[in-house]
Amino acid sequence: MIVIVFLLIISLLVATGFLIAFIWGSKTGQFDDHFTPANKILFDQTNQPTENK
Repeated sequence: MIVIVFLLIISLLVATGFLIAFIWGSKTGQFDDHFTPANKILFDQTNQPTENK
């Protein structure tokens, strides 16, 4: 029975850590880029100008 209580406490601590990390990431602007994911497929990155040597 003590193992179940111990695992429950540990899982709640881990879940709280992930929640705090998510809230911190949201408040610091980690998820604010709305332009790049939707339009990344529209721009071709392989046609970069090359230098003639």
